[in-house]
Amino acid sequence: MERIKNFTSSKMDHCVHMFVNQLNTLRSSRASPSILDTILIDYLGQKIQLKKLSNIIVENVNTLRITLFDPKIKNNVEKAIISSKLDLIPIFINNYFQIKIPVLTEERRLQLIKLAKKMAENSRICIRNIRRLSNEKIKLFLKDKIISSDKERRLQHEVQDITNSYMEKINVILSKKEKDLLK
Repeated sequence: MERIKNFTSSKMDHCVHMFVNQLNTLRSSRASPSILDTILIDYLGQKIQLKKLSNIIVENVNTLRITLFDPKIKNNVEKAIISSKLDLIPIFINNYFQIKIPVLTEERRLQLIKLAKKMAENSRICIRNIRRLSNEKIKLFLKDKIISSDKERRLQHEVQDITNSYMEKINVILSKKEKDLLK
């Protein structure tokens, strides 16, 4: 029965991990290389993430520096950044791009918080679906008489405890992101 708990925990871990990755793509007023994770560059006929074609560092609180491994893709990178929904404008200086992260307006902050809450709710749905799957497996074990009804109730309670802990993780992560966006 540890299998069910391990299955539940590992799948819920994955949901939380995906949620964190999604939140990292939301732009705040601070520079972070992860905001560029969704940018894909046309390179040799394929779409490749910018971070795989360059070195992205935080130059200061509101500036990113992108050093391309292949300077020939400068125009493709510039087009991709400008056409993204991030409202960023790259400036090419010497052999690198510099991106100033503009200060967020109050309206944009509220939009981003709303989007973060939507992402959190999707993660909660993912966690609930995993709980449902785990409970269905437990019921199958009961039906096949692999476990007793007492063991079924105990396992369902343990799955619910695991679910509650992951829901709390989502809430804590969301709360931190909201505070970050409101700075």
